[in-house]
Amino acid sequence: MKNSTKLIGVIVIIALSACVVYYFVKDVNPNPRYKAGQVIDSLNGVAVYYNAGVNEVYGENFSEDGYFIGLKYQCVEFCNRYYYQYYHFKMPDSHGNANEFFDKSVKDGELNARRGLLQFTNPSKSKPQAGDLVIFDKHPLGKYGHVAIVSEVNDKYVEIIQQNAGPFGRTRLKIPLVNKSHLFLEKKRKVIGWLRLK
Repeated sequence: MKNSTKLIGVIVIIALSACVVYYFVKDVNPNPRYKAGQVIDSLNGVAVYYNAGVNEVYGENFSEDGYFIGLKYQCVEFCNRYYYQYYHFKMPDSHGNANEFFDKSVKDGELNARRGLLQFTNPSKSKPQAGDLVIFDKHPLGKYGHVAIVSEVNDKYVEIIQQNAGPFGRTRLKIPLVNKSHLFLEKKRKVIGWLRLK
């Protein structure tokens, strides 16, 4: 009993220490390889910018005609900018956090009117397609969730491209595609669904 109490105490101290470290490094740039605003990848000619700390914001981005694209260089800003530049598409509402792009009241395959896009739940009978927006739910270290764009799909995985993946995060990530009764993306990644142009 004594040993298990000590072990629990050590685990609590480690967890609290990790939270404290995260709190202080989330707003700084610990990666000297890049500077905020530097182009680090692109998809179909649309740049992915480095954001330094995940909570950093470098102003607002608007199109020349006044359409709100997002907060520089957050994940939402990249997805809105990609849809605006590549597809010439403006969402009816381009505001909000990443996890708010998914409307839990919309059924699989129906229209998400706030975004003007078809919405698919995870799991879904519809496999993600290149160009879809993949929505990740919020979690203890990411209270706003995350959104990325599908850059490649095959029978084994879905590759996403993302902005603001963290100071040492990768712009591209492969998520295993599981095929059971429905097609869905690996649950441990907290993917709640994806959005698609009609």
